[in-house]
Amino acid sequence: MKEALKKLWENKTARILLIALIALALLLGCWFVFGKTEDAPTGTYAPTAQEERIGALLSEVEGVERVTVMVTEEDGVPVSAVVVFDGEDGILVRLRITQITANALNLADNRIYVYPSDKK
Repeated sequence: MKEALKKLWENKTARILLIALIALALLLGCWFVFGKTEDAPTGTYAPTAQEERIGALLSEVEGVERVTVMVTEEDGVPVSAVVVFDGEDGILVRLRITQITANALNLADNRIYVYPSDKK
């Protein structure tokens, strides 16, 4: 048996074919492990009542037109928030948004992330 494998390995065509089969088996194995895709979320997000209330409050700020708020919670307690807004982008507007959101959620200012929207 050992001699037969040694003789087979010495044959260049058989060696290339064997390496190709091993590579194919590895690719198939990787595809079965990593390639399966689960149903990906559609990208829609339904804001909670708390996020809508904060968004309505922030839209009243001077220089802010439209606001989207997403609050991250752990065990039902807010730990951070992301605010995306349309309107005038300036340090004062961002500061107001940060302070209002931090106070509304009882969070530290550094846990609030404020970004202007790309839509103009």
